[in-house]
Amino acid sequence: MNDKLPKITLAFWITKIAATTLGETAGDLLAQTMNVGYATSTLILVAIFLVTLAAQLAVTKHHPWLYWTVIVSTSTAGTTMSDYLDRTLGLGYATGAAILVTLLVAVLVAWRLSTGSLSVDRVTTRKAEIFYWIAILVSNTLGTALGDFLADDSGLGFGIVALLLAAVIGVIVLLYFFTKISRVALFWCAFVLTRPLGATGGDFLTKSHERGGLDLGTLNASLVLLAILVLAIVWQMRARPTAS
Repeated sequence: MNDKLPKITLAFWITKIAATTLGETAGDLLAQTMNVGYATSTLILVAIFLVTLAAQLAVTKHHPWLYWTVIVSTSTAGTTMSDYLDRTLGLGYATGAAILVTLLVAVLVAWRLSTGSLSVDRVTTRKAEIFYWIAILVSNTLGTALGDFLADDSGLGFGIVALLLAAVIGVIVLLYFFTKISRVALFWCAFVLTRPLGATGGDFLTKSHERGGLDLGTLNASLVLLAILVLAIVWQMRARPTAS
């Protein structure tokens, strides 16, 4: 089952950021621009996530297009789920983020206790694979709440927050190469932080100039990000060694 997951390379992280940023803009496109609403959008997108996850669980080898489709579906569903908690239910970004942090920690602890490892290099059982995707869904939901909290409640704005998150991720990269800190811990820190980076990046692309964004709109931004994602997946496929 190891071969079902991509190798953790530079291409992986670029593709992950593109996918999660697309998830932010696509989720907003459905819920806000198309005026479907957060609750209905969440039901639609969670259903899509479950369908794509079922397909991912059914295969026996890594299929880049399928894997990244599931990642995008967790990001879009995570966007509307987070917005539903924070805005429709009125919990606010800070409370929503705190709840989701607690939930993510609980998922990771349960995964560790159940399988003995959190390493994405040793996802060799169906149980570990299911925990892997639950953790990704929760982390991508958390990322939206955290990104909105940092960008809105802090008053820093989308652009500044995106730069700060990129800098923190850069520090994690340095820690990975130059320290003996747990590679598993660093992976999950980077994985979680790339989601609010995508969330703030998506908001930076779509929000109005008055709110500190580029005002591209959710549709135009989603199309641009989809093109970037396709190119990134093709890059991964070309770089992946061909099985003999």
